[in-house]
Order: sequence, then structure tokens, then C-alpha cells
Amino acid sequence: MILLLLFGAHLVSAGTHSLRYVYTGVSGVNDFPEFTAVGQVDEGQLVYFDSKMMKAVPKTEWMRQNEGADYWDRETQGLTGEHQNFKNNIHILKERFNQTTGVHTYQVMYGCEFDDQTGEINGFFQYGYDGEDFLFLDLKEMRWIIPVQQRIITVDKWNNDRGRLEAFRNYFSTVCIEWLKKYLEYGKSSLKKTVSPQVSVLKKSSSSPVKCHATGFYPKDVTISWMKNDQEHHEDVEVGELLPNEDGTFQKTSTLTVTPEELKKNEFICVVEHQGKTFREILKDDSLPIIIIVGVVLALILSAVIGVVVFKVYQKKKGFRPVNASDDGSNSSARTDPQA
Repeated sequence: MILLLLFGAHLVSAGTHSLRYVYTGVSGVNDFPEFTAVGQVDEGQLVYFDSKMMKAVPKTEWMRQNEGADYWDRETQGLTGEHQNFKNNIHILKERFNQTTGVHTYQVMYGCEFDDQTGEINGFFQYGYDGEDFLFLDLKEMRWIIPVQQRIITVDKWNNDRGRLEAFRNYFSTVCIEWLKKYLEYGKSSLKKTVSPQVSVLKKSSSSPVKCHATGFYPKDVTISWMKNDQEHHEDVEVGELLPNEDGTFQKTSTLTVTPEELKKNEFICVVEHQGKTFREILKDDSLPIIIIVGVVLALILSAVIGVVVFKVYQKKKGFRPVNASDDGSNSSARTDPQA
């Protein structure tokens, strides 16, 4: 679903902003919470809940300052209900897959994003079970899609429930966006900050791959590349996923596979670009890394596409009713409402 809207003037920064919620249910692990929920703005944690502490808590100081007890009571009440829903769903899914033992996971991710330059709005809603994509809502066609055909008995029923689908449309196009804009306003002083990455090149042994690790940077847009003897080098390079740090910054790793002979004969440099600055770290042979920070080389303005690609979730195989979206905007997050 793509809509064009006009937004207020108090936006944090140019580019794409997102609000998303990730709910995870786990079965078969004793020392891990049965249910966890994380709310994120621009991939930084906003709110957290798990079934051990049974309480929704703020993850930023600006959320703690701007939302009072009523907000956190509502979030706690809703997420407590989600905990029971997830327990029920995992139980039913295990029965349908004839699973009696082992570790099983059930996950839901949903949210919205907008580009404050173009006004484009998008929403995403995805289910999964045991490590495989399972079911998602196509907001352009307003229908549920099964990536891999399976015996799901209620998809047609969901697609025929036009009232619920319209509630989804309203949530993702209006309610979710309004809350995202509110959170961005709350945290504008923090979210506008720029923190440069700390870059290190790590090599455990002469035969192990070389890892370039960038961490502690904000905002999240970053590129990591390699140079060999001052030439771009793309062979045998694997770039890892963007990961959040506890303090709201991010980290990312790029791995280069290179033989000891190549390393002795050539100079390899990791190049990290962030917010118009370039950071280079050299590892030649087995010498200790030397950090060289270079000035502005290239303005880095990359809009992060957060949606479903980043979300590698688990596969689900039974019918349950999805979120109970609020039409009046009173809740920042939609709620799942599964039924067998």
C-alpha cells in the first residue's frame, strides 16, 4: 500500500523512517523467555517486554520522559495477552506438524515506514514459524499471501474478511504513521545525533578470514568495502547484517577470505563510509592493525529499506486471526488475536 500524504515540519532527518514491532514466542528452551516483544524506531529499541518480567519498559530516556503510567499500563496489558496468544499458537502449530519435542519458534513482525522527502508510506506484516517465512499481508492488494503453499486452513477466511482488512489498512496508513511521527518528535534530539564508527580489522590466525568490524555508529546507514593494493576488491567478501547495540548505536561486519600467501604479497584495506566520512583500516601480513581516519570523501545518504527483507522469520502453519487494529489511534501497536 503506497499513499501520498503531507507531513509536519518537525521531522528528524531526511530519508526513510520506520516503526516496527517484533514478537517472538519460543518453546522448548528453559532459560529463555517464552515470549518477547520489541518495539523499534529506525531500528533503535523503543519498548521492551518479556514473559519473565511481565512488564513493558522504555528503552530510551525520551520515551520515559514523554509517556506516563497509562501508556505503559496499556502496553503491559496488551503484551500480556500476546504472551498467551503465542503460547496457544505454538501448541497448535506443533500439533499440526506432529512435533512433540525440540525447540520451536513463532514470530510476527509488523510496522510502517515513510519517506519524509517523497511522502511515500508503506506497511508490512509478516508471520513465521521455525525459521521459515510463512505468511504476509500484501498491503497493495490487501490480501494474505503464502510464500510457499502449505495446508493453512484459514487464509481464504482472512482474505474474505474485508472489515478486518480495512482495519489493517487504516492502522498502517494512519494510526501507525501518527505514532511514528510522535516518537520521532519525542526523540528528535537523540535521533538527530551522528556518532562515527569504531573500526577494527581482526584476524585470529594466519589461515582464518579477515573480519572488518564497524561498531558504535549512528545513524544506521553505513557501507563497508575492501581495497587490495589501492584497487577495489569484491572477491570472497561477505557482508553481515546490521545489528543493534544496547546503547542505540549499530554494528556491522564484513568478512574477507584471503590466503596467507595473498596477505603477505598484498595490502588489504577495509573502507567504512558513514555520514560523508571515510574510515580506513589496514591489515598487511600479520601486523597489528593501524587505524587511519580520512576526512570527508563521499556524502553517504542511503535510505534504509527496513521491511520484510531484514526480517528472516519463522514458518507458521495454522489458522489464527491476525491483529486487532485500533481505529481510533489510541494504541501505538496493533495486537495479534489468534484463533484456531
